[in-house]
Amino acid sequence: MTVRPVRGFRTLATVLVVTVALVVGGAVVLPAAADAQGAPTTSLLTNIRVGRHATFDRVVLDFSGPAPASPTWQWVPALVMDGSGQRVSLPGNKFLRVVAHAASANLAGRATYHGRTSFTTPQLRNVRAVALVGDFEGVLSVGLGVRHTSWVHVFTLTGPSRLVVDVGR
Repeated sequence: MTVRPVRGFRTLATVLVVTVALVVGGAVVLPAAADAQGAPTTSLLTNIRVGRHATFDRVVLDFSGPAPASPTWQWVPALVMDGSGQRVSLPGNKFLRVVAHAASANLAGRATYHGRTSFTTPQLRNVRAVALVGDFEGVLSVGLGVRHTSWVHVFTLTGPSRLVVDVGR
């Protein structure tokens, strides 16, 4: 009789390890999700950059790991912090909220992003400010304060992983 390993055992073991919560000092800390080979599947924010182009302003979020999954955006009347609902004060007449899934600026209680979480962008024409407005359970939200609504193009790039937000002037 030949004993063969159960197919998918490694995946099952990885899932079990990922879903087990570690209790540290009364706080629950969850490790980052991983694929079957142990590579992280959560994009970790490492930097936020901005740039001015001829017809649009660009905000770039740099990530380690894979590019964030399914980014979405919407114009909102005001920016609020995820979870608390506390209003975020940013300069601007209109506000854009960008959400990336399977993305985070914090891994198991350790920040991966060490830059400013809210800053003005005087070098840009339409985008006046950028702020992190949410980072919870693998959902990262960024808010932009702008002078006026315009076209928006949100997309991801790889090599290195980035989430790009272009806002027309």
